[in-house]
Amino acid sequence: MIKYFLGTKKEENENKPQEESTGKPVEQHPVIALRNAWKTYRTGAVELTALRRISIHIFAGEFTAIMGSSGSGKSTLMNILGCLDQMDSGSYLLNGTDISSLNQEDLAFIRNQEIGFVFQSFNLLNKLTLQENVELPMIYGAVNRGERTRRALEALDAVWLASWARHRPNEVSGGQIQRAAIARAIVMRPALLMADEPTGNLDSRTSRDIMELFIQLNRSGSTIVLITHEKEISAYANRIIRVEDGEIVLDSFGRDAPKPERDN
Repeated sequence: MIKYFLGTKKEENENKPQEESTGKPVEQHPVIALRNAWKTYRTGAVELTALRRISIHIFAGEFTAIMGSSGSGKSTLMNILGCLDQMDSGSYLLNGTDISSLNQEDLAFIRNQEIGFVFQSFNLLNKLTLQENVELPMIYGAVNRGERTRRALEALDAVWLASWARHRPNEVSGGQIQRAAIARAIVMRPALLMADEPTGNLDSRTSRDIMELFIQLNRSGSTIVLITHEKEISAYANRIIRVEDGEIVLDSFGRDAPKPERDN
């Protein structure tokens, strides 16, 4: 069901290299192309450089974990990749769109259309049912009511929550709440799924269930960036990027992960 749901946004082979009339493959463009990013926070006379010379390419279908301790810069990096904050210098193309030139209204549109967010705190509204929570991104995206209902139920079914659609968050378990949050994140069929410590409020067994769901989403075509400080959670990803003191100190590909060309 997950594969069926995720495959209904656009053509099945979108974001994959196509063949020209010559039979040669067209170069695949990365979902994330971040180059030489710098970010400094200033409070009075105090300056803190959170990111230094960060360059990352992430291609469609990768499952990447960004790791780092508190204060390492990983949260700043997540905010920039998720279009929640802007860097001081550098360039960022998200699914081919130059983010650096966009205003706040345009950034909000990109977040709605291209990025699905899953947070540690779930961020569901308790006054709304699970279905209504999943419909929220589509309301902001001006999707009509009938289509919102259909797609919300499909998304909930994809995470095995269709029978719980009319329940509110305070009537279900923590694991079910996070699965509903994942349904909300995928309902717009985004180019990028970002998960910020998605198992931080869950017990170990439920955490494993959620991470297995991410694996299924990835196998079905989702490009996932996972922010975590837990080695056990990062092990589910095919690629690990470690950040320390605002710099990338490790970029390790697993044996099954795509290996894009690196910048010289």
